[in-house]
Amino acid sequence: MKKLVLLFGLCTALMGANAQVKVPAPSPAQTVKQEFGLSDIELSYSRPAMKGRKIFGDLVPFDKVWRTGANGATTLTFGDEVIIGGKKIPAGKYGLLSIPGADSWTLIISKQTDVTSPAAYKQDQDVVRVNAKPMKLPFQLENFSISFEDVTASSCELAIIWDNTLVSLPIKTNIDSKVMADIEKSMQSDKPAYFQAAFYYLENGKDLDKAADWFKKAADAQPNAFWIKYQYARALAKLGKKNEAKQTALASKELAAKAQNQDYVTLNEKLISSL
Repeated sequence: MKKLVLLFGLCTALMGANAQVKVPAPSPAQTVKQEFGLSDIELSYSRPAMKGRKIFGDLVPFDKVWRTGANGATTLTFGDEVIIGGKKIPAGKYGLLSIPGADSWTLIISKQTDVTSPAAYKQDQDVVRVNAKPMKLPFQLENFSISFEDVTASSCELAIIWDNTLVSLPIKTNIDSKVMADIEKSMQSDKPAYFQAAFYYLENGKDLDKAADWFKKAADAQPNAFWIKYQYARALAKLGKKNEAKQTALASKELAAKAQNQDYVTLNEKLISSL
């Protein structure tokens, strides 16, 4: 009798195990990691679909806290300090919440990283609130989407899109003082990072004479580095030294051709034609 009971129990357990079927998630999760400034930002959220439903003002009610996604909480992890809504936010993990409205949204960065329903939200845990005007798009996006757009060295836009609505959250970072301190320290070392320092100066409106000098030193140390010579030519061109810029670009083009790097051949041709 005991054997019969054990056999029945085993069969029941096996039937239960076989009854479990894995199916695709209706609102699949997505994790996006974006390099930003001197670190990165990681976004985790779920992506519901429209499925013929009216979204804002119906499925997502106006003037109520929304987890800004589906399933679990939507979170942002900053690898370094950022600035949102004029407020400095230390590195760390935060919740992204929102209060959609017909004419205006409130975007919230919260210390809470587990809010999945309005009842769980605590306003005293807000780090910053930013008002944003929704933009109507000339098309519909079936799946809810959050992405990083217009990414530069010191700023980006967190774009929230669903249906025909776009809302953006500007994010900034102040890296200049850190980079300049690192450059100064590097220049006092045995092996200065001439190319990286010069490129930063060139791209960020710093002292072009100093940038050109550092590019020359970097090029002298690596005579076959066509990419260095190209940036050196750019710096010379910005200084108005067209003849020197042209000769440097021609040298870069020749080296790039030998290395079979058509991208830099094209870049140099465009630079030469602009001089």
